[in-house]
Amino acid sequence: MTGDSSSIDCTRPSIARVYDYLLGGKDNYAVDRDIGDVFKRDLPGSVAIAFANRAALTRAVGEIVTTTEVRQFIDLGSGLPTADNVHQVAQRRARDTRVVYVDTDPQVLVHGRALLGENDRTRVVPVDVRDPEAVRSHPDTQELIDFDRPVAVMFSAILHHVNDEEDPAGIVRYWRDHVPSGSCFFVSHFRSGNNPETAEAEKVLQGTFGRGRWRTDEEIAALLDGLDILEPGIVPASVWRSEAAGRARDDDGEDGEDGEDELTVWERLIAAGMARKP
Repeated sequence: MTGDSSSIDCTRPSIARVYDYLLGGKDNYAVDRDIGDVFKRDLPGSVAIAFANRAALTRAVGEIVTTTEVRQFIDLGSGLPTADNVHQVAQRRARDTRVVYVDTDPQVLVHGRALLGENDRTRVVPVDVRDPEAVRSHPDTQELIDFDRPVAVMFSAILHHVNDEEDPAGIVRYWRDHVPSGSCFFVSHFRSGNNPETAEAEKVLQGTFGRGRWRTDEEIAALLDGLDILEPGIVPASVWRSEAAGRARDDDGEDGEDGEDELTVWERLIAAGMARKP
């Protein structure tokens, strides 16, 4: 698939464009807004999931660049560009950071050409994230990423779109086995609340796209098998290494999930965590 705008189908909803709409973007069509409005109208508060996820990703990128020597990222299922893309957040702190974005949505690829035009340390690879070998072996990935050095592999809001039978753990395992020690893994994922909100949101996504899987904290942690999950573990994205979590610890004198009591039902339905390959 190429970045040709003629391949964009504006008659069928796109996960990337619905997400863009929920974040307040303009790169979407009426069919995407119709789905987004289901969440806004029938599942009030669900938009918080999109914003909590994006904020956690931004914090993760900044922390990786400022606290480790990692200067190369692979952003799997990157979606449409927003105000703070991975390369922008990282390169503000370390100009030599290189980023490969991976997505198959035609509109994402069109925007990717614009990224390439303005930044020679980014690439957009048009490969399905469920085919990690094709991602790693793609010429653009090979040109930009040195797999002899640690890599940050970002699974931001993508593994919950991989159904169980598509082996999401196998995708993570592939990357774990093909990057060196010291590499970082960031995951954000729909978090099962065993409540009507979770069930309804999953029903909408499965009915529209045939995918969208809420998983428990334990199931999300299991996707990172063989990696060292860093503090504070798998927690709601809103409190993952955030000021909200810090305030909660100050108030309660403990760590972990303290900040969760302050969250809305919806904010609890997206989790985040980071791991390191030992």
